Amino acid sequence: MAEAEEAALQFTPTWIVAAVCSIIVLISLAAERGLHHLGKTLKKNDQRSLYEALLKVKEELMLLGFISLLMTVLQGTIQRTCIPPSWTDYMLPCQKAGGDHQQPAGVAARFSAADILAGISRARVLSEGGAGAEAGLCQKEGKVPLLSEEALHQLHIFIFVLAVAHVFFSATTMLLGGAKIHKWKQWEEEIQQNNDAGNGPKKVLPMHQVSFVREHYKGIGKDSMTLSWLQSFVKQFYGSVAKSDYTAMRLGFIMTHCRGNPKFDFHRYMMRALESDFKKIVSTSWSLWMFVVIFLLLNVNGWHTYFWMAFLPLVLLLAVGTKLEHIIASLAYDVAARQTAVEGDLVVKPSDEHFWFGQPRIVLHLIHFILFQNAFELSFFFWILMTYGLHSCFMDHVGFLVPRLVLGIVIQLLCSYSTLPLYAIVTQMGSYYKKEIFNEHVQQGVLGWAEKAKKKSGLGSHHV
Repeated sequence: MAEAEEAALQFTPTWIVAAVCSIIVLISLAAERGLHHLGKTLKKNDQRSLYEALLKVKEELMLLGFISLLMTVLQGTIQRTCIPPSWTDYMLPCQKAGGDHQQPAGVAARFSAADILAGISRARVLSEGGAGAEAGLCQKEGKVPLLSEEALHQLHIFIFVLAVAHVFFSATTMLLGGAKIHKWKQWEEEIQQNNDAGNGPKKVLPMHQVSFVREHYKGIGKDSMTLSWLQSFVKQFYGSVAKSDYTAMRLGFIMTHCRGNPKFDFHRYMMRALESDFKKIVSTSWSLWMFVVIFLLLNVNGWHTYFWMAFLPLVLLLAVGTKLEHIIASLAYDVAARQTAVEGDLVVKPSDEHFWFGQPRIVLHLIHFILFQNAFELSFFFWILMTYGLHSCFMDHVGFLVPRLVLGIVIQLLCSYSTLPLYAIVTQMGSYYKKEIFNEHVQQGVLGWAEKAKKKSGLGSHHV
């Protein structure tokens, strides 16, 4: 008890308390000021969508702070909640000491921490962890605490690491994907220059000589659709968007949504729409937190949940990439099925029918989940590595580590350099355009007008 009293705040030198508080406050203020100046820079550069994404990041940090506060306030209540010891014998992430599966040599020192996270209480750990009074209440009743102080602390750290990793990997994906999309600006400038110069009389070309059709269309019939799906699956790994694809989809969008403005800057519009979607990607919805809870529930010893879950984002990513490539092929198929020759430039017809359930936004939700799941896999791995070590039972078999890490890196790179650029341009092939087609001032004016009209209609219906 003497050692516990000496470690209490009333027996800690004031210079230590002041020094620690000063460091924490300075770091927090530096982070807050950094985010503030970043926001001012984005607003100054007229990057409102990225500024709103930054606000989403601040909301995530506020949510983390609330979670942290709640876990701290409820710590005593959780430790005073007692359960029968037999309840801790089921659904363990690690085998109990003395069970059928023994830990490898050198892991004994870390094993108690794994047991703690599983909810297994040890009198020695509880006494050393500062849970004294709360643990004593449960021990007197012949029970164990619902969750130990150390387990709550480690869970606290994991939630923070997960949220930070999600923001980091999402931002990395946007930066890498945006860098590739930025290269398409050269295509936009070449098209604009050709339009200004004029190409003389329009040529009539057979459909099979049009590069966009030739690269995607494989004839007519059921067999050709099967080949189209296979080609779409393979094409996402190399040259996912060619110049002929960009040219055809750009012209299809302009002729459908802004026929009166042939000099419309499609690349700029596409980048603004992608920046707006980043707000969705960087956020963490309740459904994603539910996924975390379900994983923690199913991470049972012997089920190898952590290994099998690593394949989920890869399968979804390949499905999304194949679908987006097949939409481009479908646009070529529709044109080739209607015409045998084309005069001048090829014009495709955007439609929501090409997307799953006629909803282009489904693709964004899937990419959002894929990035979160991949961030979860990588953050969980490094958290376990730093907390419990390489040979922890949480790691399952060491032979599974390399495939998981390789999958995480492959998913990150494939999503950045292939899937995200595909999404940026293909989702413009829906039946409707996005509000980013207008500049910021026009957007605010239209939204303000819509809000006033809504209020007037509400007042009119109220008087009736």
